[in-house]
Amino acid sequence: MSVTQRLRAARTATTTGEEAWMELALDLAVSNVGAGGGPFGAVIVRDGEVLGSSGNRVTVSHDPTAHAEVMAIRVACRTIADFRLDGALLVSSCEPCPMCLTAALWARVERVVFAADRHDAAQAGFDDLEFYELLERPRSTWSMPVTRLRHQRQGRPFDTWTAFADRTDY
Repeated sequence: MSVTQRLRAARTATTTGEEAWMELALDLAVSNVGAGGGPFGAVIVRDGEVLGSSGNRVTVSHDPTAHAEVMAIRVACRTIADFRLDGALLVSSCEPCPMCLTAALWARVERVVFAADRHDAAQAGFDDLEFYELLERPRSTWSMPVTRLRHQRQGRPFDTWTAFADRTDY
């Protein structure tokens, strides 16, 4: 059965185990390589239903944020027409990088499971490990400076936000 057929079948399943979802994420990762993407796949599941899935699309889309997990989150959020994935499980073929973990936190994903880890990714030439290590160091040691530029109007966007009665809190 192809990955597409498995996704269709999984979308209609009412329940399945994490092993089955992981198989799907791994199959996505493998097939994604042949499609010009990176060897990563991710699936978002809630209540036994696949809400979204994707392979890594960084090189194909020329988008450094198009990691499998971020892409799967985007698909899942569009599927349910909400930016929150409360109660959802993120299943990834590899340990999510710091950006993807943060995206999962912002999406309010309930839990993350992964197969390969950052060390496996490093052995294959991916620099996730480097980013984990960078974030543990003081910003003053980073090769990319990150500095604050104070401005007299810096609070205005937040003042506007808190005063806006029709806002959607997140």
